[in-house]
Amino acid sequence: MKKPSGLGRGLGAIIDSSEYTPSQTQKTAIIEVPVQEIETNPWQPRTDFDQEELERLATSIRSMGIIQPLTLRRLSDHKYQIIAGERRLRASQMAGLDKVPAYIRDAGDDTMLELALVENIQRADLNPIEEALSYQRLIDECSITQEAMADRVGKSRSAVTNSLRLLKLPPEIQQALRQKELSMGHARAIMGIDDPEIQIMLYQQTVEFGYSVRRIEELVRQYKEEKPAEPDKPAKAPKKKLAPVYEEIKTQFCSFFNKQDIKLDRSEEGKGKITIPFASDEELKRIMEKLMLDDNKAEE
Repeated sequence: MKKPSGLGRGLGAIIDSSEYTPSQTQKTAIIEVPVQEIETNPWQPRTDFDQEELERLATSIRSMGIIQPLTLRRLSDHKYQIIAGERRLRASQMAGLDKVPAYIRDAGDDTMLELALVENIQRADLNPIEEALSYQRLIDECSITQEAMADRVGKSRSAVTNSLRLLKLPPEIQQALRQKELSMGHARAIMGIDDPEIQIMLYQQTVEFGYSVRRIEELVRQYKEEKPAEPDKPAKAPKKKLAPVYEEIKTQFCSFFNKQDIKLDRSEEGKGKITIPFASDEELKRIMEKLMLDDNKAEE
């Protein structure tokens, strides 16, 4: 008999196949559990449940029953917690079921998050942001590397990396992905630019004008090609040399005060200044005495 493949290879790597495979556990592991005895999983990665989809699933359950049992762990004699299947539980409650079929397995708190995240990722019905957040939680809270995570969920390393990059997008764009206003392809194209303001502008134009992914890629390429370079700092105008007559005056000042760092600046309009720097109060005093002595000689 062909082994059911509903859970995928990743979850099978976490849960021993002899314990979890439906074909081998159907007689002993599946039981009918009262709905009121089931509590939701606090580590549930899904945050958005589409009401219309739940109603369609509830209609199907009324007609066909639950085809894939829930997966629960036993907390006590009459208390269970969901590992996988909260969407099915909600739809079953809408359909008016009192009991639901479920696999019962042992799982400690340390594995509940990993089981819930991997199962939800493999079901491929998370929105892109929920999926990205699930990857991030596996990395942060379960200490799983991107390589190991890619193997467990049956995806490439690049797919996992691209998904995680979505979490760097502005909140407006992340919300649009949650609400399916923007596709994953559009988001990847927008990520070709690092500037959040330009990213938001592209998102708004995509929604307003219905841009295709290719059109966004073209706009991103044009932006990169036409982005103005950082302006060069204006070069300082070369300092004009003093006319020989003023160079001679500067030389006389330097000789008079016995200082070689005196500056004389003069504009074409005849305005200017003489700068006599000093390194200490003693040197300033010497300069002042020199000026006063020269004044006294001039009076004599």
